Amino acid sequence: MDKPNVVLGVSGGIAAYKACELLRRLTESGHDVRVVPTASALNFVGEATWAALSGHPAGTEVWESVHEVPHVRIGQRADLVVVAPATADMLAKAAHGLADDLLTNTLLTARCPVVFAPAMHTEMWENPATQENVATLRRRGAIVIEPAVGRLTGVDTGKGRLPEPGEIFEVCRRVLARGAEGVAADLAGRHVVVSAGGTREPLDPVRYLGNRSSGKQGYALARTAVARGARVTLVAANSELPDPAGADVVHVGTAVQLREAVLKAAADADAVVMAAAVADFRPASYAEGKIKKRDGQEPEPVALVRNPDVLAELSAARPRPGQVVVGFAAETDQVLENGRAKLARKGCDLLVVNEVGERKTFGSELNEAVVLAPDGTETPVPYGPKEALADTVWDLVVPRLG
Repeated sequence: MDKPNVVLGVSGGIAAYKACELLRRLTESGHDVRVVPTASALNFVGEATWAALSGHPAGTEVWESVHEVPHVRIGQRADLVVVAPATADMLAKAAHGLADDLLTNTLLTARCPVVFAPAMHTEMWENPATQENVATLRRRGAIVIEPAVGRLTGVDTGKGRLPEPGEIFEVCRRVLARGAEGVAADLAGRHVVVSAGGTREPLDPVRYLGNRSSGKQGYALARTAVARGARVTLVAANSELPDPAGADVVHVGTAVQLREAVLKAAADADAVVMAAAVADFRPASYAEGKIKKRDGQEPEPVALVRNPDVLAELSAARPRPGQVVVGFAAETDQVLENGRAKLARKGCDLLVVNEVGERKTFGSELNEAVVLAPDGTETPVPYGPKEALADTVWDLVVPRLG
């Protein structure tokens, strides 16, 4: 079978060296990759490196190998174009249709999905000109993933760091899979909020009440939403997973903190998917010092109080008109019966019901579930990768969006 053709565009930022790792992941997973750097990018990583790693020449000008018409053919033959890093200059050129080198010509001729992975200083990313260019590209169907937060060049820290190559690769893999199925970026221009992980309710400085949730299902929802073109806010509770490329990640600990973060992010969201395992209860009081074990004495009972019901609150308030709210129900018995009752009680648009246990679902890469709707519709999702369940959830959300 023919290998998928990927064009890796590299623009002139210090993060260009990270594109070598992205190139390696793409080639080792069976993709035929043509690297198209800008002249500025070659100041950071030389042409010989790109050619050796990809097995193809890596020119920058439209005047090289003119008989092959590369400024047209490279884009025409591509199944995916990914630009990593995408500088502010490159985003501006792409948004305005400029074509002064081989990469910008390739972007104009490509009829396949295009992914931009921006990398620049925080001030440049937040500049209104850059934000308008990003909005223009997204409106046209390009996938512009959000940059990461972290160390930049010099001593600066902030939003603008290139996401890790492994995470960019996951976005590319999902976009390619959807492109092969002929499915467009159906969440382009949408803002979605996803909660993930499990909250922890402190008992004393060293102990807490928690659960077994790893956050993998919520992270799968975030990754698949990015690949479908959405702007994603991920509210992550106590997960040790790497931040998904393209998502704005808000890390929280307790149910109260999660509520605050979700409600803030939901104010302008088109959809909210509550995949986190949120504690129903928390200790009524917090011990400032470690609770000691005393010989011959039984411990004092731990009094509990209710936590806020974030899903019910969202469903009732709908911070944005037409907002779609999706809940998750982890059940250990009478799964569908309990799920239907919870759907009616919470008032959400969809409820994903799955059976959990010590060796079921939690921490696994696989899941199975039934998605319930208020009209009685049931959509079963067979046992398989969590990203398959995630795509099914988004498939059901999209037609419900206003």
